[in-house]
Parts: sequence; structure tokens; C-alpha cells
Amino acid sequence: MPRTIRLTGRRRAAIPTSATPTVLDSNYRFSLGTIRAYSLELLTFMENESIAPIMGNLWSPIAAVTSRWQNRDNVQICVSISAASIVPEKPRVLVQIYKTNHSHGMVLNSGAFALNFPRPDQLPWIKDFGLVSGRDHDKLAQVETEPGESGSPLILDCWGYLDCRVINAMDGGDMTCFLADVLAGATRSRSEPLWWRDARGRIPQEWLTQWEQKQSAEVSHSRSTMVPIDYAPWSQPD
Repeated sequence: MPRTIRLTGRRRAAIPTSATPTVLDSNYRFSLGTIRAYSLELLTFMENESIAPIMGNLWSPIAAVTSRWQNRDNVQICVSISAASIVPEKPRVLVQIYKTNHSHGMVLNSGAFALNFPRPDQLPWIKDFGLVSGRDHDKLAQVETEPGESGSPLILDCWGYLDCRVINAMDGGDMTCFLADVLAGATRSRSEPLWWRDARGRIPQEWLTQWEQKQSAEVSHSRSTMVPIDYAPWSQPD
């Protein structure tokens, strides 16, 4: 009797137990190489599915990354931030900025940025700072800010901020990891910062759809640009 496998989105294909160069049914013809490739892709998908819940819990609180370069300000939403120092008097952070973002070039060239953390009631930041590009709009035009020690704009109405100067950078293919000294920082509210896992369930469906469409395009781009990686040492801007 033939052994049957199921291909998602396709008809069943009967595979004889004896080795044969092809697999036939009434409408499709599969090479064994194609089936093996499909099986590997399926196993990879299953492995990624088991990893995804862990990766999803590694995101930081939502932050608006502000920067200034050539007399222009910009801001973007980021959730990939981590503390990078255990020395209290020498705080550092590690921030990932993807190269498709307008902020990437501004941070790379200025060597500075600020992290501004929203309160839970500041959901509109996701739409205002995360769903439009600074190439087309001045996203901080209607936001009250002040210049930080790094030169980056600090948002006055937020949960808290960290003003940072880049001390090193590592290329990641599709993004850059910036290591930065924290020059100054403070909490401005007694509330808690806003986390993506909480925001996701509260934002309007229209925003969520736009976010997922944007994310899908960025994932597609990242797949094609994650390699090669540039291992040249980072040079601090003048």
C-alpha cells in the first residue's frame, strides 16, 4: 500500500514505500527532492513556533528613540533595548535600530540618541511615532521637547527618559546594535512604562493592522539583508 503524506494547501500525494524518482497523483507531480525540502521547511517552522514564545518575552518596554542630526529631529518606536552595565555609576544601554528606519542614519552619524518611555495612557505614540516615517514628516513638530546633554531631544511628557551617547556599534546585517553610555536620565511619572504585550491588546484594530503590515515588510527585507555582516570596527563620528 502507498504511504500518504499531507502537504499544507495542496492535495495529498501517495508515496510508494519503494524508492522512486517521482511521486504522482492525478493532478500533481512531486520530486522526492521537493518533498525533502518541504519536510525540512516544515521542521524549521515547527522549531521556530516553539522558540517564538520565548523570543516574544525578550522585548523591552516601548521607547521612543529620539535623535538629532544636521539640525533635524526624529523619533521612532523601539522595543529592543537592554541594560548593558552592572556598575551603578557607569550605566550603559544596548539598542537595536534597523537600517530601514530613518533614525538609523541619524544615530549612526550623530553618535547619540535618547530613550523616552511612554506611560500606559500614551498609546497614540505607537501611531504617531511608529507608523509614519521621519523622511516624510516632522514627527516631533507638535511635541514639547528640550535638548539633552547628547544633543538629542528629550520628550517632556513621558514616564521617563535616558539620554545616551554611543560608544560602540556592531553591524547585524539588517540592523545595528548601538552600545551607549547613559549621560542622564529620570522618571517623570509615578506610573509604569508601557509594554508592547499590554499595548497590543488595547490599540485600535486599524493601528494593529498597519503595524503588522509594516512589520511584515520589514521581516521580508531583513531575511534578505541579515547576511553578510560588516565586521569593520566602528568609528566614532567627529
